[in-house]
Amino acid sequence: MTSPARRHFQRVSAAQAAEAAGDQPMQGDAYELMQAALFEDYRRLKSTQSMERKAEIKREILPKYADYVTGVLEGGTGAQDDLLMRIMLWRIDAGDIAGAVAIARYALKHDLNPPDQFERSTAAIIAEEVADQALKQLDEEGTDVLVLLKNLIDVEAMTRQADMHDQVRAKLYKALGYTLRAAGQLSEAQASLERALGLNERIGVKKDLERIERELKQQNAAAQAPGDNQG
Repeated sequence: MTSPARRHFQRVSAAQAAEAAGDQPMQGDAYELMQAALFEDYRRLKSTQSMERKAEIKREILPKYADYVTGVLEGGTGAQDDLLMRIMLWRIDAGDIAGAVAIARYALKHDLNPPDQFERSTAAIIAEEVADQALKQLDEEGTDVLVLLKNLIDVEAMTRQADMHDQVRAKLYKALGYTLRAAGQLSEAQASLERALGLNERIGVKKDLERIERELKQQNAAAQAPGDNQG
């Protein structure tokens, strides 16, 4: 287990390296040390075939990068950081949407690029990967729907003006709509799912929209019933 002093040193070193880099690519001892660790972890992940096991490994290894990430977010001014972007994606895969959103906010503010093997933009990757993870978490027991909803709202706001394929944005609105429904916000859920359907008619939400419409009619009828019985 890393000592508090060591963690402080890692955070401060990362912040100083990020500040010193300015708008140039990240470099320096703190960055290279974390890059070496990531390379070994990446090799371990590549040798694992099970996606479920990959997610477990990512949850296991991500804490070692936490102080580096905190330092960069505190001291950074926009240096391209492939390590930071990789950690963002790993956090999504590991189910840590909130942790990924914290990096995404910085990445979008400073126009950071995703790792080389990704052809999509950073905004599109965040929107699609977070949407996929959110839909997965909605099917799991114990998911804090309100926390998930906040993260999705943040992602939608951060990526609203970005250019991306309609199918990707539709997936984000689908995830947002289903989460709103789970939170009991049916009118907002209806609006989000209608937006998703407008972007991609094959997004697969028509039946759920019909159910929500019936539920809203029932709610409206129940709300009006007491007034009808008076007089």
